[in-house]
Amino acid sequence: MNRAESILQVKGLYKHFGSGERRVDVLRGIDLTLEGQESIAVVGASGVGKSTLLHILGTLERPSDGEVTHEGVNVFDFHEQQLAAYRNRTIGFVFQFHHLLSEFTALENCMLPALIGRKNKRESKERAEFILDLVGLSHRLRHRVGELSGGEQQRVAVARALVLNPKVLLADEPTGNLDTNSSRNIHELMLSLNQEKKVSLVVVTHNMELAGMMQRQLQMKDGLLNEIE
Repeated sequence: MNRAESILQVKGLYKHFGSGERRVDVLRGIDLTLEGQESIAVVGASGVGKSTLLHILGTLERPSDGEVTHEGVNVFDFHEQQLAAYRNRTIGFVFQFHHLLSEFTALENCMLPALIGRKNKRESKERAEFILDLVGLSHRLRHRVGELSGGEQQRVAVARALVLNPKVLLADEPTGNLDTNSSRNIHELMLSLNQEKKVSLVVVTHNMELAGMMQRQLQMKDGLLNEIE
């Protein structure tokens, strides 16, 4: 595969919580490079720090030490307002729980990142309609969250994550609450977006079927990442 230059690079990443005798070291010197249009799965036992790593990669949480660069920019040099704006326009997130606003329609939920990013309402609506059509929900635009199936709700969450055309999509157990058929549909959707929309993808999962669909599989253990051969 001809890869583009690195989208995301991590050097010497450490994260601990607490101090003194109560200090817990979660990440212990992780190095990681994510290339353009690459897909990576991170697997490991519960509680080993997979979600913490994903939150740091997505700038939701700051590391205790180490460097995270996005296209050569050390993102943690930004102050909080800059960081929030950068995150909104550059990184998409999909979580195990869809975190949709129940009083809003699929379209309104999908529009939110664009509105937060100060796009005008018309442009936000057009972007949301386009991406919802891309994930197969053009016929459900005006349905509220409670009127959608679990798989459809997660498709809205994926669409919301992609509405601003992020370069990186981070997914934390994205199908953990779905049935087998819905899970497989979401897996195939994310891979097609990775390949066709050229979105770099990092997925934290316990689902080895999903992990096996990624180009690389990494195991987290004892605060470190190791390639699975």
